[in-house]
Amino acid sequence: MTKHVLIIGFVWPEPKSSAAGSRMMQLIEAFQSFNYKITFASACAKQDHAFDLNLLDIQQVFIQLNSASFDEFLKELNPDIVVFDRFMVEEQFGWRVSEHCPEALKVLDTEDLHCLRKGRELALKDKALFDKSYLFNEVSKREIASIYRCDLSLIISEEEIEILKNQFKVSEHLLYYLPFLTDSISADIKKKLPKIKEREHFISVGNFIHAPNYDALLFLKYEIWPLIRKKLPQAEMHVYGAYASEKVNQLNNKKEGFLIKGYVDDVNQVMKYAKVCLAPLRFGAGLKGKLIDAMLNGTPCVMTTIAAEGMFGGFEANGFIVDDPQKFADKAIELYTDKIFWNGKQKNGFVVMNARFDKRLFISDFMYKMNAIHTNINAHRLDNFTGQMLQQQTLQSTKYMSKWIELKNSIKT
Repeated sequence: MTKHVLIIGFVWPEPKSSAAGSRMMQLIEAFQSFNYKITFASACAKQDHAFDLNLLDIQQVFIQLNSASFDEFLKELNPDIVVFDRFMVEEQFGWRVSEHCPEALKVLDTEDLHCLRKGRELALKDKALFDKSYLFNEVSKREIASIYRCDLSLIISEEEIEILKNQFKVSEHLLYYLPFLTDSISADIKKKLPKIKEREHFISVGNFIHAPNYDALLFLKYEIWPLIRKKLPQAEMHVYGAYASEKVNQLNNKKEGFLIKGYVDDVNQVMKYAKVCLAPLRFGAGLKGKLIDAMLNGTPCVMTTIAAEGMFGGFEANGFIVDDPQKFADKAIELYTDKIFWNGKQKNGFVVMNARFDKRLFISDFMYKMNAIHTNINAHRLDNFTGQMLQQQTLQSTKYMSKWIELKNSIKT
């Protein structure tokens, strides 16, 4: 019998705008490859760049926050699996799923650890060393509680698996490592990619409403690019990303060779003709989609430690990993001007993609894991007493706050 998956999205997927959007489309493809029926629901307004899920024969449903209408929708749908797109969605709808579809497997797709990103942001603002005092923040309490309330949480980075196990003491049986899922890079694809002599300029990519990307843009503009431009006066910095605000566009300066290009419909078309990708992130979490895009298109990178986290495992990076602005600029210049270095780093990227992110390495095991848990759901939950406790206590406060808002809204109307 065909199983039914309900995905509740924080937003409608925008694979051309963000790594989160690409990740969601990869999950959808994984479910469809095993013949799951999919319904995608979201309370968020659909933006212009949202992918048309009708093209994949996926039912799309707009749902309301704090509304019993979702309960009726859920009971009628009666899904086998419910995937929550980030912990904020689980907070809103998790208790309703537990109440009306108690046998459904509840899966949390974290995208990245929001608490880790928040803690690093706080440490950066304080110009302090990141430690437990920053990691154990208010977001952590909410996000870890959400992980415990779910039957399985998808973690995109091996580094984050270790943080959850060692710092938060989350049981390994609640966590599942599932990175970006990409097609392998064949020899034919490699041959067709532009060579170094056919490429020019530097490139940076990132959704501008994502706080780490905006901070990285400022770091690049004021501390790194002037050092590069001084040595390479003919080179240009091309910055691409969706949702460029006025303050982002004001950073455009043709005289300095710093160009805000904004949204691009196909990142591959600009990435494969760029010579070097720069990713100077100073805080963040998860895996960086911009580095995946770069490696897929054979574009070597210079990146910070934060950008590289969880990406390479025991393999050589597709470029250089440095945090100091001067050293970052020096490595960018070296990579831009040295053909031997450039070719070697490009090959590293191909190796990393095929060894660590080929979807064939993960999808079958992922589906087996979910089916195994779903088949033995009661036994699985017995090993998660903390989750049961949070369902009984913490989730009840969320539930009744939601019901209060629902009542208040009904009185207004």
